[in-house]
Amino acid sequence: MDQLNDLLGGFAAALTPMNLLWLLLGAVLGTAVGVLPGLGSAMAVALLLPVTFALEPTGALIMFAGVYYGGLFGDSIAGILLNTPGNATAIAGSIEGHRMALDGRGAKALATSALGAFTGGLIATTLVVVLAPYIIRMAAMFGPAEYFALALFAFVAISWVVAESFVKGVASLSIGLLIALVGIDGVSGTSRLTLGIPHLFDGISIVVVTVGLLALGEVFFLASKIHRRRDRERAIGSGRPWLTRTEIRQALPAWLRGTAIGVPFGTIPAGGAEVPSFLAYSVEKRLARRRGDTAFGTKGSIQGVAGPEASGNATAASAMGALLAIGLPTSATAAIMLAAFRQYGMQPGPLLFERSGDIVWALLASLFLGLFVLLALNLPFAPLWANLLKVPAPFLYAGIGVLAVLGVYSISSSVADLVLLVLLGLLGFMMRRFDLPLAPVLIGVILGPLAETEFRRSVSAGQGDPLFFVDSPFTIGLYSLLLAGVAVVAVLTLRRDRRAPGADERPDDRHAPVPAGERED
Repeated sequence: MDQLNDLLGGFAAALTPMNLLWLLLGAVLGTAVGVLPGLGSAMAVALLLPVTFALEPTGALIMFAGVYYGGLFGDSIAGILLNTPGNATAIAGSIEGHRMALDGRGAKALATSALGAFTGGLIATTLVVVLAPYIIRMAAMFGPAEYFALALFAFVAISWVVAESFVKGVASLSIGLLIALVGIDGVSGTSRLTLGIPHLFDGISIVVVTVGLLALGEVFFLASKIHRRRDRERAIGSGRPWLTRTEIRQALPAWLRGTAIGVPFGTIPAGGAEVPSFLAYSVEKRLARRRGDTAFGTKGSIQGVAGPEASGNATAASAMGALLAIGLPTSATAAIMLAAFRQYGMQPGPLLFERSGDIVWALLASLFLGLFVLLALNLPFAPLWANLLKVPAPFLYAGIGVLAVLGVYSISSSVADLVLLVLLGLLGFMMRRFDLPLAPVLIGVILGPLAETEFRRSVSAGQGDPLFFVDSPFTIGLYSLLLAGVAVVAVLTLRRDRRAPGADERPDDRHAPVPAGERED
């Protein structure tokens, strides 16, 4: 297999002392940011994006591999120990995980989470390596109509999945598309939405957008509520973070089931791992009822942690494969990773493996290495990460704000970028205040130019014939899938509206955690 030889070459590049150092540093920083409530894995990637610009491309992307997985595990640490998951993707695993922590088994819950993340990520990354050539061949057959269909599918799917209502999702997407339109039109040469300001002729940097909306917006939002914060009971894991043979036998089938659920979702624009992680939780809950597991829902079940955690990491790994092979970001974190590639002049897609194959295979190899590094870091030391949460909130988020400003200023040394950063931070604050999702904004900013370009190419190639957009089996199938999905969601929404007030679609749990940025303190 050619990909095996390419992967071995990638390991040779990734296993240099300097690249291993970047991988370790990325894992530590990613976990440290991800463990903080309200930040999470997407925030970790966005906040650390400016840090890597001084590195050469291979070292920078290898560091991001550590940040990518480290942030995901940090989300789970905060959820399990403190009932405040750093991201919505960690909610499902935190339900039973926090119950285990309250029962004095927090360390075992963290071990289950770490091993589940390792299992799901390892299997999914292996599948990415094996299937990458076939995905590339399929993507090589895509034309402008197919890429426009993919972008449109991503817009609709993510706007619908991650928001409470489709209207809010479309509103957020529209904001992202408007930001993407700022600058000089590449075809006509006219300026769009620049207000005559020369600094905006080149558009708004994706780094300014991500750091402003995610990092600074979260700082403003939490600062507005800090006078209403109350101390909460904190559950710190106790005992040894090792599983017995019996517990491993209990968790192993759940890890495999969660991985099987998560892998397919990473290849479709569904907004991240929220959907597969809750599906994995629902599967484990039904199986627990069948086998009469009384711990599930009371003292906490290992299977209830194992399934969602494996599903989340499997989704993240397969999302990276879709990003590299097709160039399609299927989550907010993947969209920020796409921005990282573009900062180095690389466009993920079928040609990436030919033009920058050495860098891509080194990145894939570092994904394997990152899993082992995170397992070694977090399995024995995960409870120590909880000490970061003892830092007083004013000092913590003031430091994050300073880091965001310094990171953006270090890229361009432009005061105008700092003004844009603050304005986007205020926009992020208002979006959180009115409960508008941020993921569609990022997807709109990243995929907006691609959708516009491919739409114009389609119109030109089809000579204005609208049937050109549905002139291939792939586009017909994708639009059909999109319409079917819209119909299913509409039916489910109608059924939910007919229920009695107070009914809840999500698992019933009085301790069910929610992301810190969405809580009413």
